[in-house]
Amino acid sequence: MARKVIQVDEKVSLLMGIPLSIQHLFAMFGASVLVPAIFGINPAIVLLMNGIGTLGYLIICKGKVPAFLGSSFAFIPPVLLVLGSDKALWAANYPFALGGFIATGLIFIIIALIIKFFGNNWLKIVFPPAVIGPIIALIGLGLAETAANMAGIVTTNGIYETKIIIVSMLTFFIAVFGSILFRRFLSVIPVLVAIVAGYLAAIALGVVDFSKIFEASLISMPNFSAPKFSINAIITIIPAVFVVISEHIGHFMLTQHIINRDIARDPGLHRSILGNGIFTVLAGMFGSVPNTTYGENISVMAITRIYSVWVIGGAAILSIIIAFIGKITALIQSIPVPVMGGVSLFLFGVIAVAGIRYVVEEKVDYSKTMNLVLSSVVFIIGISGASFHIGTIHLKGVTLATLMGLILGIIFHFLEKLNLTNEVSNQTINYD
Repeated sequence: MARKVIQVDEKVSLLMGIPLSIQHLFAMFGASVLVPAIFGINPAIVLLMNGIGTLGYLIICKGKVPAFLGSSFAFIPPVLLVLGSDKALWAANYPFALGGFIATGLIFIIIALIIKFFGNNWLKIVFPPAVIGPIIALIGLGLAETAANMAGIVTTNGIYETKIIIVSMLTFFIAVFGSILFRRFLSVIPVLVAIVAGYLAAIALGVVDFSKIFEASLISMPNFSAPKFSINAIITIIPAVFVVISEHIGHFMLTQHIINRDIARDPGLHRSILGNGIFTVLAGMFGSVPNTTYGENISVMAITRIYSVWVIGGAAILSIIIAFIGKITALIQSIPVPVMGGVSLFLFGVIAVAGIRYVVEEKVDYSKTMNLVLSSVVFIIGISGASFHIGTIHLKGVTLATLMGLILGIIFHFLEKLNLTNEVSNQTINYD
């Protein structure tokens, strides 16, 4: 007997809705908490703004697109660049990252308006898959060293701590094998299971500091931060928006397929991107991180066949409530670095492979020289350590690769339209 489908606009009973919303909360929790943990900020503000952002997104999309807005991984590399190598300065530098978040949110809003009035055919010109796929891969590859340092398997002084490696590797392998072996609901939250298991192992080995939990009050306000603006930080962070938009569009079309409704027509892609943009701006204004629609929650819908926006909204409300429970946010902050390092090793590898998956799913034709050149330029610029300085602006890594790829993609498109290229895809060249 087929499982009953609960449609987008259907309400469910409170008795049924609470556990379903908790399930969505668990699905987004591991990845959403990982981002503030890497930036060294209190996760409470992120949980609060993700919850508010999701509720606002559902309203902007007229209650027709079931999606949860969570913390985006795409911004990790440029933000770490803005924060700098000295962790003692991170708290002082983070407001400049917030200014960059606001700028990226405004770009989302502008793109949403362009789509509304001019359609979306131009998106593949500005964001060619031969550029976006490698950029996604670079995000994961660029974070590999950070994850390895957090996990304790790479050190600058050649000294390895056994307890740290045990905790990180246990977390890593539970995430790896859990993704393959877990069934039903557990198959959606292998990352969360790995974090919990790694945390328990860290307690057993005596590497957890409980002092913040004991000191925290039961109810507390999230820490709000005001943004500061620096052209260098803004230019460094902005390229990540192109990756998130591509990711957003992919999630949007996948959601449309799963729920079997033409949400591209009503409420429209422009509303979805607009919602993402507005609440990225608000996140930057109050000290949180940029958001994106979450594939984890889309997976939950696909497995359960429960598409109700009321269930998604319930998860958002739970996220807001948790943000004000000081003991819980202190518990999250007490998760040791090697636990997050172990799960980061897995997740950042998944991001890298997601870039490869993207070019496969988009059927990028590498027999076309332009596609080959675009992907090659992005990879070599992103990995080589090449950098560009002009005044106080410093571009390197995935940021520089993104800008280079997008500029070349637009130029190549118009060269092709003018028949100035030597493309001979799907043709046989006879040199006789």
